[in-house]
Amino acid sequence: MEMNKNQDNTDFMKETIKKRPLNKRKLVQRTLITAAMAVIFGLVACLTFLLLEPVISKKLYPEEEPEKVVFVEEPEENEILPEDMIVDDSQMQPQPTEPPALEDKQIEQVLSEMELGTEDYLSVMDSIREVAWQVRQSVVTVVGVTADVGWLDNEHESEGAVSGIVVADNGRELLILANTRSIDEADSLKVAFADGEEYDASIKKRDNNTGLTVISIPKSKIKSDTLEMAKAVTLGTSGGHITGNPIIALGRPVGTEDSLCYGNITSTGNAIRLPDSNYKYMTTDIYGSSNASGVLINLQGQVIGIIDMSHNSSDMKNLVSAIGISDLKRLVESLSNGKEIAYFGIYGADVTEEANEEMGVPFGAYITEIDMDSPAMDAGIQSGDVIVKLNETEVNSYDDLVKAILMEEPEKELKIELMRQSPEGYAEMELEAVLGLKQE
Repeated sequence: MEMNKNQDNTDFMKETIKKRPLNKRKLVQRTLITAAMAVIFGLVACLTFLLLEPVISKKLYPEEEPEKVVFVEEPEENEILPEDMIVDDSQMQPQPTEPPALEDKQIEQVLSEMELGTEDYLSVMDSIREVAWQVRQSVVTVVGVTADVGWLDNEHESEGAVSGIVVADNGRELLILANTRSIDEADSLKVAFADGEEYDASIKKRDNNTGLTVISIPKSKIKSDTLEMAKAVTLGTSGGHITGNPIIALGRPVGTEDSLCYGNITSTGNAIRLPDSNYKYMTTDIYGSSNASGVLINLQGQVIGIIDMSHNSSDMKNLVSAIGISDLKRLVESLSNGKEIAYFGIYGADVTEEANEEMGVPFGAYITEIDMDSPAMDAGIQSGDVIVKLNETEVNSYDDLVKAILMEEPEKELKIELMRQSPEGYAEMELEAVLGLKQE
């Protein structure tokens, strides 16, 4: 009885713990907030890494800035430098005296001593071959690789190739100059050197006017032996009196890799019709391929022309021709330094003294033609105008105008001063233009 009483007294101490009802809405909210915070944290972390990684890498692994490529203008052949005109007494030559009369036997003896035999000829050819061999080590093959799909949906790669030349070394990259117009559609580029090594390459800058491209390969990816072999070539001069001079064609003058031809320059004064340029065309007596590529060098091993067969006339389409290197130096320098080439869209000529005196045409850059829809046309330039000033640069010839445009960049605003013919004579005008970028 007492036992039941105690049991009754403890009944009130029993508790039942009920589970708190699950609030699904709050659970979903917390889950979403947690996921959002994780995403935000990840984005912040990624952004921080992207911003700081270059700075940290630069601190830990400092990389030198590429050196600026500069090509020194060489004096034209046969040009007398000012220092060459100064002579001292030791250089003065006495008055020439009457040469002694030579007997017939003496003349015959001199002539016989001057005769060249087979060994002499072979010696001369060996010397020329040695010059070609030295430059040949800097000649490369630029291969354009394109991925194609056949009729049966099978993928395959096609390749096109042109010859190029190692033109500069900026400390970080090896720079190669080539006319890539025939491989423009390539998906990727490779460069094969004379030692058989092949490397992936990329376009540094391209000129859509000439088709010339500077291609770069990081030096860190090139073997030391290849770097030691493939030195930058020396750029010579294509001006002066060089018509008739012997030359060597290297690269693919006959359309096949690593071909070589000897010949002579037949002309150098032919103008090439391209906008914003004043390039001269060099022709030779070398019969080659209509798809030839490569370079022309003189007997000193200097590059004097970049082979380009696209400007040949129909009756000489297989004669190897080239653009003179003197006219290209400024362009190649700009491309090597990664500079965009500005486009204006004009063709012109110099004003001759005869035109100035007899017709009153002012000296400057005489505009002969303008490209349709070009920056020059948009600015209001007309055929027959004579441009005398571009920004702060005085223009006394068409070549002055070409140089001034090459120094500018696309999207740059220009202030142009020109003379335009009117019923009362030439009147001064001022126009403004915005340079563009020539499309392919």
